[in-house]
Amino acid sequence: MSPTDPSSFADGPVQAPTLLAGRYRLERRIGQGGMAEVWVALDEQLDRRVAVKWLKPNLATDPVVAERFRREAIAVAQLHHPNIVAVYDVVAHDGRQAVVMQLVEGRSLRQLLDSQKRLGPELTIHIGASVSAALDAAHRAGFVHRDVKPGNILLTDDGRVLLTDFGIAKGLDGGDRDLTSDNVMMGTAKYLSPEQVRGTRLDGRADLYSLALVLYECLAGRVPFLGQSDADTALARLQRDPTDLAHLRPTLPIALVNLIHRTLARNPVHRPATGADLRSELMAVDTSPPHIDGTPAEPPPVRTRPVRPDESGRLGRAPVTPTVPVSPSGTSTIPGQPVAVPEQPPELFNADDHTGVVESRRFGGPPVAVASAVVLLAVLLTAILVWNRNDTGSDQVSPLPEMTVATATVPDANTPLVLPDSEADFSEAEQPESPLGGVSASAWDPFGDNGSENNAQAALALADGSRDTAWSTECYSDQYMGAKNGVGLIVALPGLSAGTIEFESLNAPFQVDVLTTDAATPPLSFDVWRQTGPTAFDVEPGLVTVPVTTPSTHVLVWLRELGPDDACSSTNPYRGRIGEIRWSAAS
Repeated sequence: MSPTDPSSFADGPVQAPTLLAGRYRLERRIGQGGMAEVWVALDEQLDRRVAVKWLKPNLATDPVVAERFRREAIAVAQLHHPNIVAVYDVVAHDGRQAVVMQLVEGRSLRQLLDSQKRLGPELTIHIGASVSAALDAAHRAGFVHRDVKPGNILLTDDGRVLLTDFGIAKGLDGGDRDLTSDNVMMGTAKYLSPEQVRGTRLDGRADLYSLALVLYECLAGRVPFLGQSDADTALARLQRDPTDLAHLRPTLPIALVNLIHRTLARNPVHRPATGADLRSELMAVDTSPPHIDGTPAEPPPVRTRPVRPDESGRLGRAPVTPTVPVSPSGTSTIPGQPVAVPEQPPELFNADDHTGVVESRRFGGPPVAVASAVVLLAVLLTAILVWNRNDTGSDQVSPLPEMTVATATVPDANTPLVLPDSEADFSEAEQPESPLGGVSASAWDPFGDNGSENNAQAALALADGSRDTAWSTECYSDQYMGAKNGVGLIVALPGLSAGTIEFESLNAPFQVDVLTTDAATPPLSFDVWRQTGPTAFDVEPGLVTVPVTTPSTHVLVWLRELGPDDACSSTNPYRGRIGEIRWSAAS
């Protein structure tokens, strides 16, 4: 119960002024909680106003509660820090314990959040750094606070931040100062660490987790875990990770978002080790707003062609077709036969204006002329223009009819170039037939500016036994893609089923989530997808295997962090690569 906590206010003068311990004259009550009342009092010996936390009469006979009061005074009296509310004295009056504390002129963070809902990143960092420093001092003195929450963080009118209420502080040494056993869950449900929920042994990193929940609430306007009961709320943090802050508030500094999420790691090993470490990282955050979309203008080239099943159904390269001789004029010497096109530099096109990606290939045979392709294209365009002119009955050339140009992939010198029909569907031409028995993949970029990301390469992520074939994101200047929540691949399953999704992250470090849906079509809102398992991460490329226990129709492989890639430029050096996606349906 803090000296400024507003719960159950009963402000007003004391009916009959009470002098505690012959020294502290109570003036007015400023609040009360479940255990104690808080009063403003005058210390007549030192002529200063103080806050007196006085145990309620109905609890005065409880020896454990009385001892907690005494222990709080002893604990905090050892802590001399500008961000910790000072305890001056502990006294007894009418059989009731009372703790005399520093009177803080201001309000609690709980009051501030109730009125403002959300705070800016600068103020949040100031609050977090101040409380981190206070916790570091407490931890070095041998105490875990165990009840870090907005009601126990006080803000003064001159901008100071103080931590109060060490009433359930736990000794790190496990000595007689600790009145609770390891398997007793103490604290406020909304701000408990996973260790407190499990009832395991605590250290200072439990307090840092609770502080990260407070900072999350400061920025998001709500706590990340909230259930129908205190038990549901407490258990929620054992079952899932919090919603990404960058999704709830995209303009937040990405370094601040990442630091808070790292401090909310369920495994304490992955959190900052000490309050001093957390404070240093908070103070180093660049508060400049991030770019909303860090996607560059130029996508990287396609790495390689997909592997398709042969006539026998086995995975392999395309069937060999003899090379057709080409005349010096660039036309085939055998009428009706396809033309072998020599290697050309890659050309980048956009599907929105009915063009595709033409990949360059290296041929094993002798060089051949490229004029045949140019002539063929010129003849086609001329025929269309003539058709339009004749059709309109005038000399004015009408607009070209709408066309779709599909991807033409020439695997080697022995494979013919087959031009698609004018009515061919572009997406079907880009997406090869899946080698995984009905499983297909498509790229998804809901937080970008085009909704998709290198979708022409999506099918390359399906398992084909080669790490050379993979889906690649575009190249980014920031490993966390600016303020984007991530990018990913939607894997369509053959039907509603459970099983195991397996894939390789070919770049590192990486962070990737697996989400699922049972909808007939993939949801357009990211929030509708449900996460399966914890976030997978590593500093080296590696295999990720995630069981999908809930029957699903689609699986989303969602990249949150990208690694450096030599194929990208120095300006945009980060790119993600996913390959060898396999789906194993449960038997």
